[in-house]
Amino acid sequence: MRRTRLSTLLIGVNAGLVLLAVVCVVFAAMGLLRRLADQQALARVELAGKAALEAVERSAEDVRTSARLLGERPTVGRLLLERDTAGLTAFLDRFRQTSHLTGCAILVGGRPFARAGQLGGRLAAEAPVVSYPGATASVALALDRSFVEGVSTQVGLPVTVVSASEAAERTDDPRYLLRDQVLSTGQPASGRLEDAYVSILPIAGALVETSLPTQPIASSLRGFVRTLLLLSLWVALLATAAGWLISRRLARPVQALTAAAARIGGGDLSTPMPRAAGEELGTLAATMEETRLRLLRLTSELRRRQAEGEAILTGITEGVFSVDRDRRVRYLNPQAAALLGVNPEEAVGRFCGDVLRAVLPDGTRPCDEQCPILHARFRGATRATENLLLADGTRRAVVVNSSPPAEDRQFQVLRDETDVEAARRLRDSVLANISHEFRTPLSAQLASIELLLDRLQERGGDPETEALVLSLERGTLRLTQLIDNLLESVRIEAGQGSIRRAAVALDEVVEEAVSLTAPLITQRGQRLQVDLPYPLPTLVGDAPRLTQVFVNLLANANKFAPAGSEIRVGGELEDHAIALWVEDEGPGLPEGEVFHRFIRSAGDGEPEQSGMGLGLWIVQSIVERHGGSVAALRKGAATRMRVTLPLEAVS
Repeated sequence: MRRTRLSTLLIGVNAGLVLLAVVCVVFAAMGLLRRLADQQALARVELAGKAALEAVERSAEDVRTSARLLGERPTVGRLLLERDTAGLTAFLDRFRQTSHLTGCAILVGGRPFARAGQLGGRLAAEAPVVSYPGATASVALALDRSFVEGVSTQVGLPVTVVSASEAAERTDDPRYLLRDQVLSTGQPASGRLEDAYVSILPIAGALVETSLPTQPIASSLRGFVRTLLLLSLWVALLATAAGWLISRRLARPVQALTAAAARIGGGDLSTPMPRAAGEELGTLAATMEETRLRLLRLTSELRRRQAEGEAILTGITEGVFSVDRDRRVRYLNPQAAALLGVNPEEAVGRFCGDVLRAVLPDGTRPCDEQCPILHARFRGATRATENLLLADGTRRAVVVNSSPPAEDRQFQVLRDETDVEAARRLRDSVLANISHEFRTPLSAQLASIELLLDRLQERGGDPETEALVLSLERGTLRLTQLIDNLLESVRIEAGQGSIRRAAVALDEVVEEAVSLTAPLITQRGQRLQVDLPYPLPTLVGDAPRLTQVFVNLLANANKFAPAGSEIRVGGELEDHAIALWVEDEGPGLPEGEVFHRFIRSAGDGEPEQSGMGLGLWIVQSIVERHGGSVAALRKGAATRMRVTLPLEAVS
């Protein structure tokens, strides 16, 4: 598709805007001129009509004056007394001619005595004869053609006088609607008809009409419009020429800047931007030059960082690979390729599951539901241990650290832990075997000690011997607790920490934990106070493991609280949850994370018979698998371990 040049676009836009403005002005001027012409023409005919009406009214006043003058003439009275009809007729004829009347007459007793001319006319007047009582002088002026022509000459426009009856009868006349309006309202009216501008004014029994032809005005208007169009055309041509010159002047620096921008887009950052005249283009050129320099610096920095990144990726021991949104491999460093036993060129573009060949213990692939790459897209960075079945049949255990997506790439770091995993499995197996082998004889030993203690108490044995047996029982309980914690930690590490889900009575759990730790609390002379809400609701969980939670918490309180102090077990109901706690008067917990493995108290707070630092870690693991939480709080001088468990409906 061919692109339009800037100069052509500027010329076209400029010419189009000017032409559009000129056309709009011309059409607006034409309409305005037409309205003004109509208004002027109507004003002219209305003014002429008023002048014609005034001329008629002046003539009517002249007729009334003539009648009065005729009645006041002594000659009229003398001729009437002499009964000289011929002389009076001659006198009336001279009076008619000098007064420009149509007719005159002397009436005696309502009957004409002498007459000259025609009395019929639209303007008539009577006056009594002063010197002859009972006689009346009557004069008339006909609104004939000569009168109308005189009025037309006087006002400068054609004037016609139409009787009311004639106006009402001529319904086919174009002026009928205006005449009917004047006759019905008695008010003047004017308007533009097809061939003339007309003004109609009412007079007694008639209408005075003044008209102005439309043809001369239309001809003048057309001539003015032609002149206006020619002038507009010249203005448009001059504007187009000026736009062409201006566009040529503006287009040159813009084209130069465009070419420079194209060079920058092509990667040429070494050529400076050309300078441009004018404030706007000069500012644009300076801004583009500054942008070029920044891009040059950024490109140099990116190249340096890219070189550093490549050096790091090729120098680290871990394998690194990246995938796109479809989990297709886009990059492998040499370490990842060597770890997976693949060729980097062949691996790029393939699905990552086909390259890594991860398998679950049951032989299925984790790509659909357990893929750490997918989990990282929604949960942030993830870490997972995967077992890989390489193409040569060997198996490797790797830790995959997946980062969240960055635009359309997602990076993973592979760390080979095959040897570490083997050592870990061996360690867990040894710990499990040792713990199992220890737990069985310890259980039998604890049962024998309890039986021996019962026999001694029945026979009233030696107090010293009974104290030794009690000490042996407490030591056995501590060993049993340590072994239970070791077994639980091995199960958690091996991923076998699932809990059984059954109805659990919390009061029975707490009661059993108190029973198991009672000898330890009695040994140090401590007091145990249990104050739980009644009744405690039943929840869903694993009773033995919950018992282990409170055994560990009570054992910790027993070890760290001073001898002879009080240990309190309490609880409260919350919304959809229950909170239980163990509170003691010990020195408190160490700073930092206290729920990690092998975290032990430091300094004077550590008792003589310390543990391995597994208790609180196991407590947190069991509680979280029940959907709850555990927190270590300081309440004044007391330390409180608070366990919150959700309440679920028991089916």
